[in-house]
Amino acid sequence: MLRDKIQTCFVYLMNTIQAARIYSEDHPKYKEFVHLLYAHLQEILKEKKELTLGIVSGELAWEDEIFFHLTQKMAPLIKFLEESRIERIVFQQGLRIEELFQFFIFLTRTKRLERTDEAEYFRLHGIQNIRAGRLRAPVRTDNGGSEASALRGKFANSLQVVTNHLNMVLNEEEIEYLDLRFNILSIMEDFIGRHQDLLNLISVKEKDLITFVHLLNVSLLTMFFASKLEFVKDDVLDLGIAALYHDVGKLSISLGIIKKKAKLTEAEFIQMRDHPLLGARILEGYKDTLGILPQVVAFEHHLRYDLTGYPRVSYPQKPHPASMIVSLCDVYDALALKRSYKKDYPPDKIYEVMILEKGRMFDPELIDKFFQFIGVYPVGTIVALSDERVGVVRQVSEQEIFRPTVEIVAPQNGGETIDLAKERQVSIVQALNPRGSGEKYLPLIYHSRPS
Repeated sequence: MLRDKIQTCFVYLMNTIQAARIYSEDHPKYKEFVHLLYAHLQEILKEKKELTLGIVSGELAWEDEIFFHLTQKMAPLIKFLEESRIERIVFQQGLRIEELFQFFIFLTRTKRLERTDEAEYFRLHGIQNIRAGRLRAPVRTDNGGSEASALRGKFANSLQVVTNHLNMVLNEEEIEYLDLRFNILSIMEDFIGRHQDLLNLISVKEKDLITFVHLLNVSLLTMFFASKLEFVKDDVLDLGIAALYHDVGKLSISLGIIKKKAKLTEAEFIQMRDHPLLGARILEGYKDTLGILPQVVAFEHHLRYDLTGYPRVSYPQKPHPASMIVSLCDVYDALALKRSYKKDYPPDKIYEVMILEKGRMFDPELIDKFFQFIGVYPVGTIVALSDERVGVVRQVSEQEIFRPTVEIVAPQNGGETIDLAKERQVSIVQALNPRGSGEKYLPLIYHSRPS
């Protein structure tokens, strides 16, 4: 039945877009998905001269039929088309596979082209049997134009996505690996390098979600660090997925123990100490889907650089570099994130606490690199300066990690930027907590922008 073929076509289209964004143009996986879609399109185009796949009010459509039942399953495709301002894609008889390859390069690698540029690109690359109709205006992605509300909304959506992926493993359900990888890529593109911004704006009121928030943060920090270390994109995503699942053992333990404010009993303490081993056992069942790295990281992330951590192993050896990277990011976010049993540490205190563990908990070279890239005061930190002005960190100095570039927000000269690595007469006195003395400055930092 043609209707069923159209539904399958939407699935193949989504998978191919995901693969095009995740993999390089010559990657076998990407080529495999293009060939699958091409074969399916050829089958449909034997019956119809052209096939028009579209989006109407956030729903997938073909001719006069809207596939409401596909909304949830095809959410990544719908989001991509809306953000790319694509209203419809038309495939015509005579379609060649070379056109399809070039079309997906255009769709996923080329940003913000106007109609004339699009037509020129299609002409230069021999795309004759595909058309992409664009929406007249961009789809609004925020709430009222506010940068802060847009960030909160995106984070809430991302948190739901990773919660679903984590729960699939906890419930022993099958994982759609391409969906997971695509979602991690999208989350990385939205938030990478914005850890402090998230701490400024995101307040987790539901205690049950705090561990999920932590895992998402650690995944983002890990991908940021790996990117700065110049890992290739595939490896960055692999590390992000391993980081996301590194505490899956802890998630499987009673939340009552995790959230307990009183001192743990000996039995509870042993149970918590065993969570790396439990996580590795859970992920054993997903080696074929996720690969071995998440299992390794889940087992090793508390081993420590000097091998004095846990679980105790019979034949000690240095943890995998991925485990050392995730361990760094895990501790950094754990110190920065406010929890029921601890306050959130200011950035300079986090640096002091972590640097004491250099060569003990942390690989000396990695911890130096980590703070070189993220700075003592990360981008987004609200700071009080020695000249009694207040600013927000906009750029880290990799050479002088205590002296970033700061944009002044109060009390005067708003918008002025000071490079503290050059302006030696001014220095940072303290970081201001965004849920305390720094809260009143948030509207000056995350102001409303025209839509």
